[in-house]
Amino acid sequence: MNRLNDEAALIRRAQQGDRAALAALHDQYYRAIYTYFATRLEAPQVAEDLTSEVFVRMVQKISKFRYTGRPLLAWLYTIARNLLTDYRREQQQRNAPLSLEEHLVAGDDNPAQAAENSMAIDCLRKALKHITEEQRMVVIGKFLEGRSAREVARLLGKTEGAVKALQHRALAALRRAIEQEGCYEP
Repeated sequence: MNRLNDEAALIRRAQQGDRAALAALHDQYYRAIYTYFATRLEAPQVAEDLTSEVFVRMVQKISKFRYTGRPLLAWLYTIARNLLTDYRREQQQRNAPLSLEEHLVAGDDNPAQAAENSMAIDCLRKALKHITEEQRMVVIGKFLEGRSAREVARLLGKTEGAVKALQHRALAALRRAIEQEGCYEP
């Protein structure tokens, strides 16, 4: 409960123009929003740009945000989803393919390990396209962001039981998708 009160107080301060509060919200949620984009796009620079745009919009619209007890991150995910939809629509209109930029792990001195990590990331990205958006949110929240089932449930506005069921179905669908893609061998 204390965490909810802390978030509500931080939001109120941000709505009053407190730059430190805005910076704290940015720092608290940056990784989650970047992960949202990075798992859906093949270009890290585009993920970074869209993540930045989410926080620009947060600053622009925070005064209109009404805290109802649901985490601010749920609102930020909505902004992110809308931005991603707009980005993909623009890409289709331009008929430009998405960047196929290489994903090497920064600072990794082992090229073989970096290449293996890159292939695993690409495989996961392909497999994630085969599951529903809700399932993706559960997988990303639980396994990439390390959130508890309770936290993911709050973010999605669902019960813990529903999140656990989504997780079970998502993992089964991911396993099938990875086998179908033929892109990963344990």
